[in-house]
Amino acid sequence: MRFRNASVRAKITALIVSLTCLWAFAAWVTLREGANLLWAATVNGSVIDPSEPLLVELQRERRLTLARLGAGASEEDRALRDQRAKTDGLRATFEESASGTVAEFAMDDVLLQRVSEVKAQLTQLAATRKAIDAGRADLSQAAARYNGLIDAFYRMYDSVAEFDDKEVAKDGRTLNDIHRSREMFAREDALLAGVFAKGGFTPAEHAEFVKAAGVFDYTLNEQLPKLPAEDRADFDGWLKSAPVTRVQAMETQLIRHDPATDQLPVSGEEWRRSAEPMLSTMQTVTLAGGDRLLERITPVAVGVIVRLILAGGLGLFAVVASIVLSITTSRQLLAQLRKLRDAAHELSDRRLPSVVERIGHGEEVDVAKEAPALDFGDDEIGQVGQAFNTVQRTAISVAAEQAELRRSIRDILLSLARRTQGLVHRQLTVLDVMERRETDPEELKELFRLDHLAIRMRRNAENLIVLSGSAPARTWRRSVPMVDVVRGALAEVEDYTRVTLMPMGDVVLVGRAVGDVIHLLAELIENAVSFSPPYTNVQVSGQLVANGYVIEIEDRGLGMKPEDLQAANARIADPPEFRITGTARLGLYVVSQLARRHDIQVVLKASPYGGTTVVVLLPQELVQLDPSPEPQDDDGRERLPRRQPGAAAGAAAATATRQVPSGNVRTLRQVRPGPLPADMPGASAPVTDPVRQEAETTTAPPPAPSETPADPEQQPVAEFTPSGLPLRVPQANLAPALRDENPTQPDIEEDDDERSPEEIRAMMGSLQSGTRLGRSRAAEMMDDQPGGEA
Repeated sequence: MRFRNASVRAKITALIVSLTCLWAFAAWVTLREGANLLWAATVNGSVIDPSEPLLVELQRERRLTLARLGAGASEEDRALRDQRAKTDGLRATFEESASGTVAEFAMDDVLLQRVSEVKAQLTQLAATRKAIDAGRADLSQAAARYNGLIDAFYRMYDSVAEFDDKEVAKDGRTLNDIHRSREMFAREDALLAGVFAKGGFTPAEHAEFVKAAGVFDYTLNEQLPKLPAEDRADFDGWLKSAPVTRVQAMETQLIRHDPATDQLPVSGEEWRRSAEPMLSTMQTVTLAGGDRLLERITPVAVGVIVRLILAGGLGLFAVVASIVLSITTSRQLLAQLRKLRDAAHELSDRRLPSVVERIGHGEEVDVAKEAPALDFGDDEIGQVGQAFNTVQRTAISVAAEQAELRRSIRDILLSLARRTQGLVHRQLTVLDVMERRETDPEELKELFRLDHLAIRMRRNAENLIVLSGSAPARTWRRSVPMVDVVRGALAEVEDYTRVTLMPMGDVVLVGRAVGDVIHLLAELIENAVSFSPPYTNVQVSGQLVANGYVIEIEDRGLGMKPEDLQAANARIADPPEFRITGTARLGLYVVSQLARRHDIQVVLKASPYGGTTVVVLLPQELVQLDPSPEPQDDDGRERLPRRQPGAAAGAAAATATRQVPSGNVRTLRQVRPGPLPADMPGASAPVTDPVRQEAETTTAPPPAPSETPADPEQQPVAEFTPSGLPLRVPQANLAPALRDENPTQPDIEEDDDERSPEEIRAMMGSLQSGTRLGRSRAAEMMDDQPGGEA
C-alpha cells in the first residue's frame, strides 16, 4: 500500500534500482568465478608459493636436528647451522609476502586465521632451537615441535578456497593429499636419521616409525587412483624408480626388525642415499601435477572472463540505457504532471475563491473566460489534461451556482430575520402597552415573562442577521454607561438572576457599538450560564486598562479542554466562512463576527476556580469616561435607580427626547425585560433594561411630569438581586387613586382656584392615562407605516 501511494519519481527510481540490482546479481554470478581466479592467483603467489620452499627446508632442518640429537652431539654442527640460516631466510620471505595488503584482502577469514597460526608457530621456532641446543628437548620432543609447525602449514593449505569447477577442485584436493603424504615419509626419514645416529630403536621409536610408514603407504595408495591419467602415469613411473623400490625394501626390513637386538638391518648411509632422491623426485612429480592443473584452469578462466565481459558489459550498457530512458521519460512526465498540478492549485486557490467572492458581491461571471482550456498534448497526460479542462469548467460552474445559492440563502435568512425582528419589535410594543395598563401583579408578572422571552427572540433574530453578513437595526447615537450596556446584555439572558454584576467604573460606550456589544456580551454570558451548574453564579466585571476597557465573564462550570480552548480562540480570532451545514457552535461564530466588526478582542482561558473565563477587550476608541457617573451604594456595587410609587409614567417621559421634523416628538422609552423565575425571591419584580430604547412617534405634546413624589423617607425601600437588579414591589407604581378598592370621589366645588388635593390627583391621573393612550396609538401608527418592521 505504501509503494502504491508513492510518487512517480519514487516508483521510477525503484524500477531503476531493481534493474540495477538484477544486473549486479547476474554480473556477480559470473564475476564470482573470475574473482575466485583472481584471489586464487593472489593467494597462490603471496602465500602458497613462498611457503612450499620454506616447508621443504623445515623438513630438512627437522631431519638434521633429530640426527644431531640421536648422535648425542653437544654443539651445533655446521650443516645444521647452514640449514637454520636457509630456513630463516625463506621464513622472512614468506612472512613479508603473506602480510601484504593485497594478500590479506584476497584471503578469507579462515585462511587469515590459518596464516596467523603458521606465523605464531614460526615465532616459536627460535625457542624450540634454544631448547634443543640447551639439551632440554629429547628426540621425541623435538620431533613433536617440528611436526606441529609443519602441520600448521598443511592446515593453511586445506583452507585455500577451491575453484568452482568441480573436476579442477577434486584434482587440486588430490594433489594436496599426496603432498601431505610426502610429509609423512619426511617424518619417517627424520625419525630414522635420529635412530641411525644413536645406533638403534627404542620400542616407542619403532612403533612411531611403523605408524608413519603405514600412514604414508595408505594415503599414497588412496590418492593415486583419483589423479588424472597424465598425473597418474607420472606417479606410476615414480613408484617404479630405483630409490622408491629400495626405500620400500628397507622399510620392510626395518618394520620387521626387533628393537631388542643391537644390530640394525639397514645402515644410515644406505637409507639416506635412497630416501633423499625419493623425497626430491616426489616433490618434482607433485609440482608437475600442480602445473598441469594450472594449465587446465587457464581455459576455464578465459571462459569466465568472456562471460564476465558479455554479461557484465552488455548488461551494464542495457542498465545505463534504461536509466537514461527512464530519467528523460520521468522528466517529461513530471513536467506535464507539474503543469497539471499547478493548474489545479490555481483553480482551487485563486479562481474558485475569486469566482465565489465576485458572485457574493453580485458580479456576473463568465465561465468560459474563468476556465480557459489548457494544452497538455495528445498523449495519455494530454487526455488527463483534457479531462481536467472539463473538470475545471464544471467546478467553476458549480462554484458559481453554489455561491449564488449561498447568497440567495443569506438573503432569505436576512429577509426572515428582518421580518422576525419587526414582528418582535411590534410584540414588545404591545407588551409594553399591556404592562402599563395592567394592575394585577400576577398578570403583570406573566407579561414581564413574555417580555423577556420576546427580547431573547429578538436576539435570535439578530443572530440570523449577523450570520447573513448584515448589521442589526438597533443603533444608538448617544453614548451609554457601561453598566447599562452590561445590564442590557443581562436582560437578554434567560437565567440572568445567576449573574453577579461587579462595579464597572465610570465609563460610557460610544453609541455606534452599543447594540453589537450588548449582543456579544449576551451571547458570552448566556454560554457561561448554560454550561455551569445551576447552583453557581457567573461573575461579570470590568475595568479600564492601558489598551481600552476589559470585561471579564467568569463561570464555575466544568471548563474546556486545552485543545478546545485553543480551537475556540482561533475560531474567534480568525472566523471561517459561515456555512449552512457543519456549524455546531453558532454563538462563537456570532461573537467572532461582532468582535471583528469593532476590532474587539475576545479570549477564552481556563479559570483558576474551575470553569472558563472570557476576556473581552474593547479598544480605546469605543470607550469614554462618564462625565456624570451614577452614584453607588456604600458597598461599591452599582445599583439601578429606585423606582418611586406612581412614577412609572414620569420615568418613561423623562428619557432623552429630541425634536424631529413636522412637529413630531420622538421619545425614547425603557422596556422591562421580564420577571424572575416564579420559584425565586422577588419573582414578580421586573428588571429594567436601561439600554433597550426604541423610537416612537406621536403627535401628542410632551407629557407633564407626574405628581411630586412623596417624602423619600416615607417611600418603600426597593430590594435588589445579588447582581444589583431591583426587585419589583407590587402596586408601588400605581396612582394613589387606584390603590383603594373603593375610591371616593371628592365633591367638586365650583371655585377652580380652591381644588382639593384629591381633585388635583384625579386630574393628574386622567392626564397620565391620556398620555399612555396617545403613546400607544402613536406606536400603532408607526408600526403600520411602510418599512416599520425594519
